[in-house]
Amino acid sequence: MNIKQAFLVSGISYLLIFISGFYANFAILETMVVPSNAGVTVSNFLKDHSGLGWGIVGFLAMLVFDVILVFSLFLVTKKVNRKVTMVASGFRLLHAICFAMALMCLIEIYQITADTAGLDMASLQQSVMYLLQQFDKIWTWGLLLFGVHLAFLGYLSIKSDMIPKGIGYLLLLAAIGYLVDSSAKLFMSTYLDYAQIFEILVVVLGVVGELSFTIFLLIKGFKNAQ
Repeated sequence: MNIKQAFLVSGISYLLIFISGFYANFAILETMVVPSNAGVTVSNFLKDHSGLGWGIVGFLAMLVFDVILVFSLFLVTKKVNRKVTMVASGFRLLHAICFAMALMCLIEIYQITADTAGLDMASLQQSVMYLLQQFDKIWTWGLLLFGVHLAFLGYLSIKSDMIPKGIGYLLLLAAIGYLVDSSAKLFMSTYLDYAQIFEILVVVLGVVGELSFTIFLLIKGFKNAQ
């Protein structure tokens, strides 16, 4: 893969991560999971088991494109500083590994809700909610690592001659959003009292920073291809 192809592959992969991630998380998982009500959550999984399956497929697609980005973004930024690029790529790969581990929890939920014949419903609800908590906790650790990756990527973008410095600063803001939200979620006992504020922070900063970078990569990639 040459540098021109790396821009295009990175842009397409980032766009597909947005699409698959928003579909799996917001259109599927968040519409089915009610954190305060295990009965309703399990009932939703049982009623729309295929929907849960498609959500997992969406997350798997997101994971695949994330791994592709580890290698394509390495080519985009390696000429700026190879050592820093390797560190940035390493943190993104660690994030992908964490997310793969978290995804195993959803896959297990899919399996245990496939056939509930003979199962104790109270026990099933307890298992499902525990697995959801594990999924959320492991993914949060992954997002903390992802925030570190974005910080390095923002630095590399600012130093690059091929990427506008403004996008680099937006990536740094996105990194701050992920780092603050993930750290608060993992270590702040009163996180739930301020969860909405933290979530808005990470969504706004993350979407603005990463989407701007995605659009730039696509424009640069298609322009180079032509």
